[in-house]
Amino acid sequence: MTETQTQATRQPILFLSHGAPPLADDATWTDQLHQWSANLPKPKNILVVSAHWEQAPITVSSFSHKVPLVYDFWGFPERYYNVTYDAPLAPELAQDIAKKVATDDTPLFHDETRGLDHGAYVPLVELFPDADVPVLQMSMPTLEPEKLFAIGQQLGELRDQGTMIITSGFTTHNLRWFRPSEGADTTPPVESAEFDAWAREAMAAKDVDALMNFSFVAPAADEAHPRTEHWAPLYVALGAADATGGLDNESTVDGFWYGLSKRSWQFA
Repeated sequence: MTETQTQATRQPILFLSHGAPPLADDATWTDQLHQWSANLPKPKNILVVSAHWEQAPITVSSFSHKVPLVYDFWGFPERYYNVTYDAPLAPELAQDIAKKVATDDTPLFHDETRGLDHGAYVPLVELFPDADVPVLQMSMPTLEPEKLFAIGQQLGELRDQGTMIITSGFTTHNLRWFRPSEGADTTPPVESAEFDAWAREAMAAKDVDALMNFSFVAPAADEAHPRTEHWAPLYVALGAADATGGLDNESTVDGFWYGLSKRSWQFA
């Protein structure tokens, strides 16, 4: 990051395909994220909404004291459990989020034992390797598109206060397609390619109705997302962008990894 990339400018909103921990070993993906990072402003703090934390009501990770990362995966080599990401805490951001989403009936919950999961720290290691930006993670209280979009709308103003909102999922996520013996650059299944093409076109057209109803209108939607938790973070990004400046976006990462679409977007 350069000194001219200031915290004062409106921060972009990201939806990125984060992948499993071994994706950090993929030279293509890490290079794509490094190129992306080089053009990002340095934020005051970062809010991450990851596919790997579903909890209702809305809950945020520890901001009063540091806790270990959440190694929420099993059966990997030991080195993946030794990764660290010692970012500063973000208590001010937690207070700002509480003002946006908490009510008298539903306060903002705070899990003092919760650290960043791999949907947060794996991409952050590549995007902000110095770990010098405060980070807070927030749970998804539902997978319903309309509700997540509304939450995003409530959070959108944070970007004008220096917060970068990073939503982390995967554009296609069917682990039956994951066949390590075939190599990372194997030709993707037809269903994955069709859904990726549809998502690219729908995002370019800013077709919110189609995106909100993807399970009915997208090709191979049930195959691309047998469960929707890796697509759902996009709705938070869409809501935040819609509330603050519009849905102009660019596809920043494309291609496939073991048949899964890595496509990612940035909202201006």
